[in-house]
Amino acid sequence: MISTRPIRSGNSSEAPVITPAEIGALARRIDRPIVLIGLMGVGKSTVGRKLADLLDTGFIDADEAIETAAQRSVSEIFEAHGEAYFRDGERRVIARLMAEGHGVIATGGGAFVDAETRAMILDHGVTVWIRATVETLVKRTGRRNSRPLLRDGDPQAILNRLADERDPLYRQAPIHVNSEEGPHHATALRILEGIERWL
Repeated sequence: MISTRPIRSGNSSEAPVITPAEIGALARRIDRPIVLIGLMGVGKSTVGRKLADLLDTGFIDADEAIETAAQRSVSEIFEAHGEAYFRDGERRVIARLMAEGHGVIATGGGAFVDAETRAMILDHGVTVWIRATVETLVKRTGRRNSRPLLRDGDPQAILNRLADERDPLYRQAPIHVNSEEGPHHATALRILEGIERWL
């Protein structure tokens, strides 16, 4: 497991310095998709786009791909069919995205909890766990009302419970990167640093 230094709040000087030539050399060594995991609100999609830009590769958000395939929102799928049905479809979509060779894939917060999905991601991807404090997640997720797991209760209590349940599984990822209030670009650079050390 590689764990990079945490990003200090608002301090971009904590980010590693990586030259474009070094990023290019690293990109040529990565032979599988980079799969971002972590709780809702850690910034997987935003950081994933920055990371894909740095590596000059493609990015895709698994939840968006699911919504496109189903022609319904994630919330609607949850409400109509329940979480088990959603996780089954999510697994198939992530398998397809990985097989298609997308450079960076952002997964939904619960994807890695499913044992089959977790094994597939660990075996066939470069798995990166993006972490943040629950307080940070409460702030970020409060900006949107599209989180089905946060609708029926106190968001902080729910996120604390999800962190307790999921963090032991997320820890199986070989690369861990913190995302707090610093810029997403810095988090993307930390991911590159972690991948460089892991390869």
